[in-house]
Amino acid sequence: MAFHELWLMLMGFMSQWHQAKLLVEHAVTISHDTLHVFIGLVLWLLLAMVMRRPVTSWRPWLWAFAIIFWNEAVDLWTEVWPDPGQQYGEGLKDLALTMFVPTLLLVAARLRPDLFRQGFRRRPRR
Repeated sequence: MAFHELWLMLMGFMSQWHQAKLLVEHAVTISHDTLHVFIGLVLWLLLAMVMRRPVTSWRPWLWAFAIIFWNEAVDLWTEVWPDPGQQYGEGLKDLALTMFVPTLLLVAARLRPDLFRQGFRRRPRR
């Protein structure tokens, strides 16, 4: 397979991926930003389950970040905005929104695992 054919196949896949995302985005009545938050959380939890790793592990978080980063790279590649600064800013905002809840829960679970246990009790005051 020639490099040019491989490149065309990759471009076709990225375009199809982008169109599928647009379909979902326009088919649901949830805002674009809220959809990013939901997708980030669901993706992170699914990756933890598939990898059989606890949510306190960095591995599912890193894979979620890599997938979301790739997704935003596809957006930057397939969409052309008149203002590149605005387009890159939107991409960074999408990345931050998508990873916010997984990051918050990962850090909380690692720093304060007692918050996630049944029968949580307050810490004694010093």
